Amino acid sequence: MNRAAHEAEPGQRSMYTRILVPLENSPSDQAILAHVRKLARLCDASIIVIHVADGWAARNIRQLDLRESEEMRADRDYLTGVAAELRAEGLDVDAILASGDPAREIADAAQREGCDLIALSTPGPPFFSALIYGSVADGVRHKSDVPVLMVRAKRTDAAK
Repeated sequence: MNRAAHEAEPGQRSMYTRILVPLENSPSDQAILAHVRKLARLCDASIIVIHVADGWAARNIRQLDLRESEEMRADRDYLTGVAAELRAEGLDVDAILASGDPAREIADAAQREGCDLIALSTPGPPFFSALIYGSVADGVRHKSDVPVLMVRAKRTDAAK
């Protein structure tokens, strides 16, 4: 099918116009990024990539007036790189580095940024990864009124 068959009628907006994409700074991010690239082009949507740093320094940075940790700087560099890569492909992209509880921060960012879709990857095995990251996806699903698209990362995505 050609793109024109999927475009909105004049005066109508596309199904999605602003997609929030939480990233873990892990190989499984590639599963959701591959999907969102296609979806953003199809809907002519902008993308916001977000990473929520949730280490001790990140969770207490505001209350204790702390500096950004090395881990947070690495996360910022990762987000900047992903955003630059997507922009180089012609996509409209913004990046946010947040800190705190991942599910709450993702849900809040979706609302604050006017997103109409949250697209995230969920882990495949091993068990502990699924338990930790699966609970973030589950938390986002319960805390947000914005629709959530979950794409399961293939085992090969995580192994790359």
